[in-house]
Amino acid sequence: MPRMLDVSDDVRAEIGDEEADRLLAGENAPGSYDCTSCRTPGDSEQERTSTVLFIGDETAVLAFAHATCLPSQVVQVTEEQLQGAVRSINPEGVPAQAAPEQAVLGVTSGLILISGELHPALVVEPTGPIVRPGSTDIGDDFLPLLIEQGFMPVTELSSVPPVLHGWSVLLAMGQLHAVLQPGTGGGSPVAWWQAHQALQVAESWRAAANKHQQVLLFAAPVGSIGRQPREDLLRDALDKAAANGKLVAAAMPLAGT
Repeated sequence: MPRMLDVSDDVRAEIGDEEADRLLAGENAPGSYDCTSCRTPGDSEQERTSTVLFIGDETAVLAFAHATCLPSQVVQVTEEQLQGAVRSINPEGVPAQAAPEQAVLGVTSGLILISGELHPALVVEPTGPIVRPGSTDIGDDFLPLLIEQGFMPVTELSSVPPVLHGWSVLLAMGQLHAVLQPGTGGGSPVAWWQAHQALQVAESWRAAANKHQQVLLFAAPVGSIGRQPREDLLRDALDKAAANGKLVAAAMPLAGT
């Protein structure tokens, strides 16, 4: 039975017409799969499914996603990220590799008062420890990895962090879509974090983002912030994480509206 697959022109250009046609005919496509975005099961015979091609420095991996989560596209990633994707996606034809549960980045939006002015902020906290690619350590390298990317350690929320050039926050139609980082070798920006479904932000948050034309991004290791239901509680958690040396931050230009 033909699969309900979407193969974008970009993906077709990379894998070739012959392979794309085989996928669309159902020869090489999986029936069931785990969505590369939301990690829940999908079925290409029952629901529209996107082909997503991850391309690293030396390797490429074809993965599948619910069309409602991601459009069919080519995603440029580093080779280290691709090896992690191989372990978590494990598409047909790729040998299974034992891997710990992949940590997911949780993102919360809120307005943060700094020097008497409200700033739009995103707070990022993983669901588990982040280890350096290729490392066998059990520790958490989330903050050191971000500091290497240019994020600054924060000990108190008394001033706006410096702008991290090349990074941006993508907002479209009042919804948060992604945090973008510079592509490898000066290429197009790639998603550091991408919402599998666009996140609605408050009108006051969007107004502040449009006013400042930038967003503050704070990041902390798992267990430092937690899901806070109110902005005052979020601020208290950020202050505590900063005082404990478990917070980094950067300002990022706003992309979109």
